[in-house]
Amino acid sequence: MLKDITIGQHFPGNSPVHKLDPRLKIVLTVAFVVVLFMSTNFVGLFLSAVFTLSVFKLSGIPLKMLQKSIKPLIPLIFFTVFLNLFFIKGPGDPLINLGFVKIYKEAILFIIVMVCRIIFLICGTSLLTYTTSPIMLTDGLESLMKPLNKIHFPVHEMAMMMTIALRFIPTLIEETDKIMNAQKSRGAMLDSGSFADRIKALVPILIPLFISSLRRAEELATAMECRCYHGGEGRTRLKQLKITGDDIRSAVLCCVCFVIILSTRMFFTRVI
Repeated sequence: MLKDITIGQHFPGNSPVHKLDPRLKIVLTVAFVVVLFMSTNFVGLFLSAVFTLSVFKLSGIPLKMLQKSIKPLIPLIFFTVFLNLFFIKGPGDPLINLGFVKIYKEAILFIIVMVCRIIFLICGTSLLTYTTSPIMLTDGLESLMKPLNKIHFPVHEMAMMMTIALRFIPTLIEETDKIMNAQKSRGAMLDSGSFADRIKALVPILIPLFISSLRRAEELATAMECRCYHGGEGRTRLKQLKITGDDIRSAVLCCVCFVIILSTRMFFTRVI
């Protein structure tokens, strides 16, 4: 299960998506999330799915990574389905009436839309980290937040912290997997027993993981100090971010796709 978590991983490549300016990819990702939640009908969601799959295909990222991105969210999806199925009511008669259990058509439609939004949201945001290295992601975030320097906001430090946190997610997942295997080799029953027993079995995993995380943070801080890191003051970059013609054309194409998706709100009946 832990090996299927791909959050924060980067897959080097030479595709047009990899070559895009990181600032542009961040802005387009945020725009896609906004467009996705403004889609209120199945046509808009279908076009969002087509757009997501097309970008994945263009990036060269294997489609099986979509499955790995979605798999850890299956419990959340089931919880969303269960919560909305029995608590959303419609104006008409229920489709299923079992006394205290009433399921309405509006609840089913809302669940379908919400599940699609969650899946496309994860796929779209995962593509950002798949195709952007942590260094480029840091530079992009810092460049976008640069105007906040005027109010003395620690832009560089904030971008660095966000990128380091994202970068160490795969490392912590790998560390957790090693600890679980070590505990299993010592006879720990992590996958059996009641729910309460499984919760108690997590204690021998969380404590060494917490200690390991603190140790890694201390080692990283020491390494940065040894390299005379003092934040963004006087810092130079090997690669300067520049908007190219390909970036502009890609941005225009994505904006056209977003406008088409949003236009479905005017021509098709909204579901929710």
